[in-house]
Amino acid sequence: MNIIISGSMAYDRIMAFPEYFADHILPDKIHMLNVCFQVDGVTEHFGGTAGNIAYALRLMGAQAHVSATIGHDYHRYFKWLEENRIPADGIKVIDEEFTAGAYITTDKADNQITGFNPGAMKHSSDLDFDALDSENTIVIASPGNLEDMINYPRACMERGIRCIFDPGQALPVLQAEDLIEAITDAFLLIVNDYEFDMIKNKTNKTREELLALPQATIITFGEHGSQLLVNGTETAIAAATPAQVVDPTGCGDAFRGALLFGLAKGLDLAESARLGSICASFAVEKHGTQVYSFTEEEFALREQTF
Repeated sequence: MNIIISGSMAYDRIMAFPEYFADHILPDKIHMLNVCFQVDGVTEHFGGTAGNIAYALRLMGAQAHVSATIGHDYHRYFKWLEENRIPADGIKVIDEEFTAGAYITTDKADNQITGFNPGAMKHSSDLDFDALDSENTIVIASPGNLEDMINYPRACMERGIRCIFDPGQALPVLQAEDLIEAITDAFLLIVNDYEFDMIKNKTNKTREELLALPQATIITFGEHGSQLLVNGTETAIAAATPAQVVDPTGCGDAFRGALLFGLAKGLDLAESARLGSICASFAVEKHGTQVYSFTEEEFALREQTF
């Protein structure tokens, strides 16, 4: 099975401010804000939806073709991909842009200020759909370049390629008509419960109308597991129990990577989603996205107790 992961490649730069933001902001001067927060250093993580999903899939023992863009500062990320045996041949380098980057500063109260530069993500990855074997390919369209998120599901539909639509954090900028087109007859719509409600509101669809558009839907509920909905049938997927809860960032991408692994192995959606829950339970144990890891034996042990 050929797996195509469309999404973003990004550097996540995390900074900790050892005080409280509120102590440095004058309420009566909020309209002319001019502040400087001195942080305790910076930690850089490899991120982006495409990179995170490909990493999870590789931990599961499979590889994918990543269709994304990256900037002229790609060298560290490509080295990381090589170290983890993740192919980079489908990643398009945009020489005039930086790689997409999130700059996240967190204070003592866990308040966050984030700046995001889309950089290379503003450009399409130009995936060649005509070169794909439609019967043996599955594409996941995850948050990344907006044109790709709109056009790739359409290209899959025209060629009979199974497409998983994963709109995630791109939902605020996706138009209702584009959402409806991408979801209609998709192999799978995968969202969390907040995102599902956002789609309902943007499209003016009822829950039943929205669930009738794709072939199947998975709604995730964090620590409360997920729900698979197919043709009016609901299947509850429990959340696997982590050894500790440290940071939920990237757990959704871990879930998707293991889900793709299961589908590539011929498992059904429910069985694949259970693998997703187990993989996500390892991700929540670490700070950052592509930081967690597990052995085949560790995964099997958690699967036995799941």
